[in-house]
Amino acid sequence: MQRRHSVRIVDADCGCGTLLIEAVRHARRIGFTAIEGRGIGNSPSLVGRAQAAAARLRDPAIGLVFAREDLLQALAEEAECPADILLWHGGRGADGLPGVAEARAAAAEMLIGDLAASAGGNAAA
Repeated sequence: MQRRHSVRIVDADCGCGTLLIEAVRHARRIGFTAIEGRGIGNSPSLVGRAQAAAARLRDPAIGLVFAREDLLQALAEEAECPADILLWHGGRGADGLPGVAEARAAAAEMLIGDLAASAGGNAAA
């Protein structure tokens, strides 16, 4: 991503949005001028908290969307035009679903995650 001005980051299990919000803020601090973030979650209350936190950001360079979505469907959508970075938390039940590993690999150019948690402690990120 050297010499680039834009970045797209997807958080596959966004919870209340803290990690994705910090990731987009960090991208801004290091010089990106167009930052797009997408948080995918399944808890209405946590996604609502993430949406409220995103609404408090006042930086026009940062665009954030948090939504309750089916994980596999959202990853398939990302595969059509892969994100730059996929944040993967692992170990939250999705790893064992059929097709998740393939969808995860196709959804982004770079994976930042806890793959040890995904493999039950037997893999390295």
